[in-house]
Amino acid sequence: MPFRWGIVGFGWVARDHMAPAIAAAAQQLVGVADPSPGARAKAEAAGLEAFGSAAELLERRPDAIYVATPNHLHLPPVAEAARAGIPVLCEKPMAATLGQAEEIAVAAEPVLYGTAFDQRHHPAHRATAREIADGAIGQVTAVRIGYACWVDPRWRPPGAENEEGNWRANPQAAGGGAVFDLALHGLDLAQLLLGEPLVRLHIELQRRVHDYPVDDGGMLSGRFASGALFGSHVAYNCPEALPRRRLEVIGDRGAIVAIDTMGQSAGGTAVLTCGRRGEQRPIAFDTGLSPFAAQAAAFADAVHGRPHDFSLSRDLTLMRLFAGAYDRAIACL
Repeated sequence: MPFRWGIVGFGWVARDHMAPAIAAAAQQLVGVADPSPGARAKAEAAGLEAFGSAAELLERRPDAIYVATPNHLHLPPVAEAARAGIPVLCEKPMAATLGQAEEIAVAAEPVLYGTAFDQRHHPAHRATAREIADGAIGQVTAVRIGYACWVDPRWRPPGAENEEGNWRANPQAAGGGAVFDLALHGLDLAQLLLGEPLVRLHIELQRRVHDYPVDDGGMLSGRFASGALFGSHVAYNCPEALPRRRLEVIGDRGAIVAIDTMGQSAGGTAVLTCGRRGEQRPIAFDTGLSPFAAQAAAFADAVHGRPHDFSLSRDLTLMRLFAGAYDRAIACL
């Protein structure tokens, strides 16, 4: 029998990325829950059973639920699922505030919980992590990430032109702006690549191009316990036609550069350069497997008791580090 998912919050990411990923992973989507009649209509048009509340969906006893509501609404469905004994994969960030994330950590303790850091499941990033662990670039000195896009005040997700406004630019619903939305992907990914946590983090925010009450860009810098450094530029103010998705891992014997692997889609490239001779070789990975499909398969394996790297405590620790740095940055904006 295929692994059975329920989705709470049937917006753009759930509709265009997670639902197809479930099918690509040979799993089953048993239903969705969303208070929006428009979202339920789209689910029903796709042949899915749609409910107005998470409680109704949970009565179908899915094997797991994926929570993709706006950030400030993560807690209720996570808590409901945990009380029902159903594992939860919850979109990042854990919540719109650190206080809500702390509540989620308590509520989710009885079940398997994972934050949907899909970038740690991208085949290119998994292959890069293996190369680093095997010593291919020597001792890592720095991780640098560029992850940017264009999200102006009038932006709507594909297929959502007639839906409610863009909640990602609403500080109460999202918790922040571009940095809150995008930066945590890179932070979690960097921890995967190096196999250790960040211990220090600093953030600089900007509100420079778009007229909305959240940041439209930011720079992050940090340090790992080993002494390796982290740097990242994330933005909602970068035109889509520009190069804007780049991952670099620098070591004392070489470097790995991945282009167009940051994001929801499959593919991209990853190349290892020898620091001594300058020779380059492509890193092989499954270019047809999306990070969402890989993540869905990984979470099902975790539910079935197979080895996994989902970690509630790790995600909460990262949220604490990020929230402290973000709050300090807001005070200086």
